[in-house]
Amino acid sequence: MSRINLAVLLVVGLLLVTAKQSMQMSLRNPTAEIETSNCKLTVLRVGLVFTSDHNEKAVIDSGLFTNISYVDIAGRTFHVGTLKNTPIVYVKTGTQSVNVASGVQTLLLKFNISKIVFFGNAGSLNGSELVPGDVAVPEAVAFTGVWEWEIFEAQNKGQLAFGHFNYPVNGENLLGTVAYENITLYSPSEDPKEVFWLPVPSPSDKAATEELTKDLKLKECHSGRCLPGTAKVVFGLKASTSDFYVKNKAYGEFLLGKFNASTADSASAVVALTSLSNGKPFVVFQGISNIVGEESSNPEISYIASRNAFLTAAAFIDLFPTQRLACE
Repeated sequence: MSRINLAVLLVVGLLLVTAKQSMQMSLRNPTAEIETSNCKLTVLRVGLVFTSDHNEKAVIDSGLFTNISYVDIAGRTFHVGTLKNTPIVYVKTGTQSVNVASGVQTLLLKFNISKIVFFGNAGSLNGSELVPGDVAVPEAVAFTGVWEWEIFEAQNKGQLAFGHFNYPVNGENLLGTVAYENITLYSPSEDPKEVFWLPVPSPSDKAATEELTKDLKLKECHSGRCLPGTAKVVFGLKASTSDFYVKNKAYGEFLLGKFNASTADSASAVVALTSLSNGKPFVVFQGISNIVGEESSNPEISYIASRNAFLTAAAFIDLFPTQRLACE
């Protein structure tokens, strides 16, 4: 083989190796990076998390998200792009707590994330405070799906006594009582501790919040179905999360009366716990789809609720400054 042919083969081989390495790097880290003469500045993106197809439709229909790239990791697709001017990565985790937790954890491990923004649907436990189409921004959320079942006639009785709900007359019930348990909060900065309420940081200062929500235009109709009134955003409430979506009126009244919880869903506390365990700031936006025990959700109202939760989240995301990692 001539020297010229050998040189050509070497050049082609080097080009193939270089191309292969570049492709692997983009799959390992699909987020945007800016090279400078002395260091590399890496964009910190907002992690947008939701659980359902309705939620993703709300993102796409808004026209606010521009997709730059995507990557499939552990069965989920992570979309990298911008929401208006803010760099984000969004992921649809799927429902149930184990899916939500693994989706959020993967997002935090694989991407450079500054904060987590979760939006989704929830049921109202207090119809005088929250109605379908409204958006709740809770200040605390508890995982009310962890029970210790006390045996019948046990001396130590739990908060929920099944006999109180006997029909037509209250009395003893062989189901006994249920004691609600704390959960263990692991943190990178503190020792593990037992907690019931998980604090949710405010998305912004009070003045900015009032100014933003005053001009926010929420959706009120979809596919010929409209809300009975004007949708609103409500701050400072408490929320409950469990693996079962609450539809029973009596149980909803119990959660409201015992814990002062205004909403019920199946994901918010999971996002809160995972974010806190990773030391990441987060915020929760809940679109009200129904009033527990009074109104059943339908696809149109559920979509309006999801869209309003997203519009509220997007408005606050627009206030976040774009952050970058410091040069090493």
